[in-house]
Parts: sequence; C-alpha cells; structure tokens
Amino acid sequence: MNVSNTYRYPLLSVLILAFAMVSCRGQLSDKPPIHPQQNMYFQDRYNAQQENLFFEDRRAMRTPVEGTVARGNLRDNLELHEGTYADGEFLDENPMEITEEFLYRGKDRYDIYCTMCHGGVGDGQGIIMTGEYGYVPAPSFHEERIREMPDGEIYSAIHNGVRTMPSYRNQLPVEDRWAVVAYVRALQQSQNVPEDILREYDIDIAALDQAYIQEQEAIAELEEQRVPDDEGEVSVERGEQLFTQQGCQACHSTDGTEMIGPSMAGLFESDVELDDGSTVTADEDYLYESIVNPQDQITAGFDPVMPAFGHLSDDEIHSLIEYIKSLADND
Repeated sequence: MNVSNTYRYPLLSVLILAFAMVSCRGQLSDKPPIHPQQNMYFQDRYNAQQENLFFEDRRAMRTPVEGTVARGNLRDNLELHEGTYADGEFLDENPMEITEEFLYRGKDRYDIYCTMCHGGVGDGQGIIMTGEYGYVPAPSFHEERIREMPDGEIYSAIHNGVRTMPSYRNQLPVEDRWAVVAYVRALQQSQNVPEDILREYDIDIAALDQAYIQEQEAIAELEEQRVPDDEGEVSVERGEQLFTQQGCQACHSTDGTEMIGPSMAGLFESDVELDDGSTVTADEDYLYESIVNPQDQITAGFDPVMPAFGHLSDDEIHSLIEYIKSLADND
C-alpha cells in the first residue's frame, strides 16, 4: 500500500521527534530543567536563622504560640510522665510492663548514666565517689529508706534531679527512666535476698559469706592506707574547704536561708526540734552524729534525704564541726 505524501511527512516528523526524546534520556546537561508547571518549585520562604523584615524582631524563625504542644509531646498523663498522682503523691508502682527486655534496657541505661556515682550494684561506690573528686557521696540503693521509697520518687529523682544530682530528662526518655527504676528495684532484690530463699537454690552460702568478709577487710585496709591532705589538722579553714568540697552548700546555707536542709548559721548550741517531737541541743556530739549517721535524728520539717559522710576521717569531721561553730559565732 502506498502512503501519500500528505501523511508521509507528518508521520516521519513524529518518529524523528520520538527518537530524539528517547535518545536524550540519561544524558547530562548544565542547563536548568524546564518546568512547564511551576507548582511550588519557586516560592517565597525563609531558611533557618534568616532575617524577615515583616516581624518587629526581624526573625524568620518564630516561637510556637503560647500553650501549643507539638504533636506527640502532650504530657497529660501525670503518673507516666511525672511519677505522681493528681494529688502530688508519688506513684507507688512502676506503670510499665516489667519484662526481661525492659529490665535489660534499664541495665543498659543504668550502666551508661548511673554507675559512675551509684556503682554497678547500687551501693553508692561509683568511681567518682571513691576518688578525691569532692562529690557529695551518692546514697546506697540498699538503705532501708530507699528500699521503702515508692517507684515514683525514684523516677522523680531521675526526671527532676535531687540535691546535687542533675536531671536526666534530656538524656533519658520517659520509658527509659522507668526502665532504670525497674533495674534499681532488681538490684535491690539481688542484694537483699533472704537466706532461706538462697537455700532453695544450688548456692554456696558459706563461700558468699567468706567473699563478703574478704571484701569488707579489703575496704577497711584501703581506708587505713588512705592518708588525707593535712592529716591531723583540725581547723575552721580546713572545715570551710571541706564544706565546699563535699557539696554541703548544696543543701545547707551559711546565712540563715532555708534550703533542702537546715541552715548552719547559728546552729551550734541551739535547740533543734526533731521529727519525733523531741528537742536536742546542737552540741559537738550532735553535729558529729548528724554527719556520720544523719538518719538517726531528723530535724522537724525536713525530709530524711542526707547521705552518710562516714567516709570522712575524724580530723575532717571535727574540722567541719569547727567551721559550723564559727558560723554560730558570726551570727
């Protein structure tokens, strides 16, 4: 069949055009692409930190409208996000499902963020607690006071911080904080297993007892070998230095201001009301016991949160007492 010239040339043109378009695929070009339909390729917008003359402060980046909450960041569950009930009391139990995976997640986070102060087994003997770093001693999780804490109070310490311990809310999301709480509870159980339960398993209790005795003897030997700076010196100046090094000022003011603990100003030889209703005189014996065994006599109106400072030598403790006495003299 013969194709007339009327159709031959248009058909040939279409074939050439199609061949040309196909042959261009995959080739590089330094020319800008052609956008017949612009859509939103070109629009007025601002980059981060760019100036915008429309606003009075000339900042293109705007703060969210007050009261707005980003999607997924609504914290309307107090028990989960704050560790408290609506009345402000601490949550009794961990609200998360306690699984093996959850506990191992808590162990992983604990090893990263907590062991340097609280120790691998939660005894407060972390690496920076045993050195000469001047940190306030971390409490042992195996103290009866902490074992009896509600789970929400431990969570709150992680979420909000407590005394010289900073908040870890920026390092640990909500679920991880509760995972650490669960792991702390596991540590407490592992270190306080009753002997009658141990006997149900194939455990050499005599060997454990012997290992514990050897450990205590090693600790005592290290303490005997410890030679503190200015050994034997008892002075106000040394006490003032220790007051700062041990972080006492984080809880106790020296000017009468009430903080987490009672102020040291005017404390010596004053009458102190205890939480059991009795009254004692803040003499040297009282101050010594308050430093070494702070949980024995709790001042009325204050929470029993002070850790024991029995790691200090007698000279250091008496220097602290001399400094506290000097604050009474200056009052």
